[in-house]
Amino acid sequence: MEIIDEVLEGLANTSLLEWAGVLIGTGYLILIALKNRFGWFFAMVSTAIYIYLCYISQLYIESCLQVFYFVMAIYGWITWNKGSSEERLIIRWPIKYHLLNIVASSIVTVALGYIMVIWTDQENPYLDAFSTVFSLVATYMVTQKVLENWIYWIVIDATLISLYSSRGLYLTGFHYLIYTIIAIFAFISWIRIYKAQKIESHIHRT
Repeated sequence: MEIIDEVLEGLANTSLLEWAGVLIGTGYLILIALKNRFGWFFAMVSTAIYIYLCYISQLYIESCLQVFYFVMAIYGWITWNKGSSEERLIIRWPIKYHLLNIVASSIVTVALGYIMVIWTDQENPYLDAFSTVFSLVATYMVTQKVLENWIYWIVIDATLISLYSSRGLYLTGFHYLIYTIIAIFAFISWIRIYKAQKIESHIHRT
């Protein structure tokens, strides 16, 4: 009961800025899941808010990650505007790309977490490092419409539920629970679109 009371109290004391970040961020993910390029505008605003929120919560790695998200939101907007969201096809990466990413990202995660332990007062350094490092490639995968990006986000978002809640940002923790659910449905949706693309491509070749 104490944990529940603490969470409810945390939600009651949530700042308007955090509420704005959560609502705008949710709008971003829904639009991207629907392959709507205007989601990148929502991403720019949401990440700008979280750059500040993460910094004042001593989540320095996560704050730097939000800066990266902001830059990638601009890149995503430019990339998706090279053709309409319908024209840009969903693609898949070969297994070797994912294996390389997982191995390399794991090494960097441990190294970055260790550095933050030694040189800063970073909270949950290894958990923050994990979500940050793996988010880098996952974000790039979204801009390129790589199907498997949603698998990465399901794991990352589930991790961030714990990370943000541990710093008293309970609304944001709940926000990432919603993100996790949306990512699951987005993955299912993109699988269907990808299969439809394959069928259409086969018909055009025959």
